[in-house]
Amino acid sequence: MTVSLTQLPTAELAKTTTRRSLSSWIRTTSREMKLAVSGIAAIALHVLDDNFLQPESGTTAAQHLVSGLIPLTALIVFAAAYPRMRAGLRAAILIPLGLLGVVAGAGEAGYYSVEVGPSGDDYTGLLALAAGVVLVGLGAATLWTTRRRDGGPARRYARRLVTAAAAVIAGYVVLLPLALSYVFTHSAGAVVPAANLGAAYRNVSFRTSDGLTLKGWYVPSKNRAAVIAAPGRAGTQKQTRMLVRHGYGVLLFDRRGEGESNGDPNEFGWAADKDLKAAVAFLQQRPDVDRTRIGGIGLSVGGETLLQTAAESDGLKAVVADGAGSRSIREDLIRRGTSKWGEIPTQLVITAGTLLFSGQALPPNLNSLVGRIAPRPVLFIYGQHAQPNVRELVPGYYAAAGEPKAIWEVSGASHTGAIDVHPRVYEQRVVAFFNHALLTRWWRTNGLRPKSMRRVANSANGGP
Repeated sequence: MTVSLTQLPTAELAKTTTRRSLSSWIRTTSREMKLAVSGIAAIALHVLDDNFLQPESGTTAAQHLVSGLIPLTALIVFAAAYPRMRAGLRAAILIPLGLLGVVAGAGEAGYYSVEVGPSGDDYTGLLALAAGVVLVGLGAATLWTTRRRDGGPARRYARRLVTAAAAVIAGYVVLLPLALSYVFTHSAGAVVPAANLGAAYRNVSFRTSDGLTLKGWYVPSKNRAAVIAAPGRAGTQKQTRMLVRHGYGVLLFDRRGEGESNGDPNEFGWAADKDLKAAVAFLQQRPDVDRTRIGGIGLSVGGETLLQTAAESDGLKAVVADGAGSRSIREDLIRRGTSKWGEIPTQLVITAGTLLFSGQALPPNLNSLVGRIAPRPVLFIYGQHAQPNVRELVPGYYAAAGEPKAIWEVSGASHTGAIDVHPRVYEQRVVAFFNHALLTRWWRTNGLRPKSMRRVANSANGGP
């Protein structure tokens, strides 16, 4: 018995029509189209999963509207327009899209799968990695099979050489920094390092103003003063041991999105000021700490975010910024000299990509903030062989800061490497700085820097 479509119920008719349409599409669509749409769909699935279905612990889907909807919209538009595009344009989009899929899968899902095992959106991330490989291969095959063959050999090879050169430049200036910005906003230290702090410590946790729980270690104070060591629990343990030897309490903790802490990672620390303000509030409630004797020592991005935190609040009474550089294009544009112009295009893309993938606001320019820290003291440290942005920016930060302040360019040191190259001098200067700032009230009583502080400032260009 044969039943016509018009005799079926409405719901059954819709299902039957959909199945036949899908079957027809599969039969009539080319293999290239099927692979392309499937690969784009796999990457879109990971974007959906990462931002809305399984966002990072402590965050909500509403916080990922920008980082989720913009990429999803772009993927849908590309998939819809794909059949009407010329072969060269299809390939020109497929290859970078596939590479981004590979980076997203390997840099996030692959990394966490290796470090702690796959979970949550890692499975769709690994699917996006495989889809990215397929799209890159499909784009390369499309370029090859549709390559132009007109003109003589010399003209053909010249044209291909120019095309290849343009692709390399575009990859370096746009694709690479965009891929890096994705990794910087989606991956961070997954494992809590072994603790080697030089004293007994306590596991602690505290909450930020935007509802995240951060976890870390605290060594209780023996002199009523405490110092926050930033960023993270791995790279600041040498500074922690140094300060513990002199009786200071030290708090070091996983940044948001890192280790055991909630939130989305951000390598540039665009929201880390909230973390540090919460850390200050935690120390202010400690019975072993005088709330007027809280300082901070930060390495690289830790120094940058400590400077912002001290400028925006008064909880930090002294700051050591070791290797503070740039967090966005805002600082890069004010760098001294002409070397910056070779980096500006890539830094612009990294900043734009970080804005897109994090959904966070651009942080303020540090140069415009540091002047607000005074009359609380700041010690700026940077290595002679640090990267150009640090060497060019730190003297400017020092010039913009108010008194009391000091600066130390460390001969022979790389980025944040002063403690390794001159450990005893580093300890003497940093501890002397905190002793004067946190254990005495000299800046309140007479507004003058003591002799030892002046020696730190005057020896910036001399000695180790």
